[in-house]
Amino acid sequence: MAEVVLPQLGETVTEGTILRWIKQVGETVGRDEPLFEISTEKVDSEVPSPASGVLTKVVVAEGETVEVGALLAYISDSAEAPAPESVPAEAPAPETQAGPVPEPADAAEAQPETAAADEPAPVPEPVAAAEPASVPAAAEAESPERSPPRLLSPVVRRLVNEHGIDVAAISGSGVGGRVTRADVERVIRKRRSAPGPAAAPAPQRPAAQAMPEPRETEAGSPRIVPLSSIRKTIGRHMVASKATSPHVLTAVEVDFEGVERVRRKARAAWRNEEGFSLTYLPFIARATCDAIADFPHLNASIDGTDLVVHRSVHLAVAVDLEFQGLLAPVVRDAETKRLRAIAREVVDLAARARAKQLTAAEVTGGTFTITNPGQYGTLMQFPIINQPQVAILSTDGIARRPVAVTGADGGEAIAIHSVGVLALAWDHRAFDGAYVAAFLDRLRHIIQTRDWEAEIL
Repeated sequence: MAEVVLPQLGETVTEGTILRWIKQVGETVGRDEPLFEISTEKVDSEVPSPASGVLTKVVVAEGETVEVGALLAYISDSAEAPAPESVPAEAPAPETQAGPVPEPADAAEAQPETAAADEPAPVPEPVAAAEPASVPAAAEAESPERSPPRLLSPVVRRLVNEHGIDVAAISGSGVGGRVTRADVERVIRKRRSAPGPAAAPAPQRPAAQAMPEPRETEAGSPRIVPLSSIRKTIGRHMVASKATSPHVLTAVEVDFEGVERVRRKARAAWRNEEGFSLTYLPFIARATCDAIADFPHLNASIDGTDLVVHRSVHLAVAVDLEFQGLLAPVVRDAETKRLRAIAREVVDLAARARAKQLTAAEVTGGTFTITNPGQYGTLMQFPIINQPQVAILSTDGIARRPVAVTGADGGEAIAIHSVGVLALAWDHRAFDGAYVAAFLDRLRHIIQTRDWEAEIL
């Protein structure tokens, strides 16, 4: 009998909520066939079955939130599977939280909308605890025709509490009519655009600085801002990475003038054709894949005492989510794609990451990571390795600087070029500094000498 457990669906994901069991107890399921829908801080997605057989028992019912690795169900390879123990078709509503949970942008973008059950068989109604605290209990008596309380995801519950919204007045657009984050945000936007005090929204914090509400302190005292759950989770993962890998940083300065000339020339046509700006990132990503072909141990992961060298470059690109955290969606088989294809995929993945539309497969399985703080003009960053990978590349700020150039006659002169730093954090268990230095030198050479104009045509 196979056990179904909650898989790891992202490096900082620690728990998930079962939205819906696609297969019911007693039904046959094939290996890799969708078995249930899960919602995490990162994504909402379908999870495939780990084995073929008959779903004989569901341990975690719809609406329940459990930790990664928790036992969810059993699958028997026998058609004569024993009748399961009594398990409710739908769990009671998730525990009501004492108040709005401080939630950073990546959690807000990735928290689930919990699905109501859509099976035709009668099931117990969710308990009233699922109703937002801001909705008075007396409201049930005032409207006999009102729909029963709905299961709400943590992010939806936080929003309705924060803005004093009556969830019963919202028409849900999610599966089974559930109220989604988009539904609530639509109501909030409508309030903000409507004149008059009746439509006045709750006090807003600037989007770029959205932080947990500080606790009250005496006048003149420092503000106390509780760490959110996602910040605590990221902290645990970063500490674990530093404890696991002997981190080393190696950096090189790169002359991007050849890239910059192509960007200036192609900028207008590129935007008209693609609908987004031509940045330095796809050039660096394309060159990185080519450099990895010559130094394959950079595209590897540690498994116990073994170095697993991957054949394909599944390039993870860190995406900032409103300064509250990072998500690293993966460009699969990046070594097979030209610059334009990589640029399109990175832009698409980043947009869907911020809209919480990525699948679990799109945020797992990376073999090499690029993080891109350079848009803010950084000089050099020491990033932390995304375990179990062995290296992460930081693309730092590129600026116009004086450089020494050699003319056709061999004479030297001073010119103004676009120059930046590429910094690689790497795991000293996997290789030594000479290997890394040679890799970065190869990467620099590709960036500085390739015919990039031909590449983007």
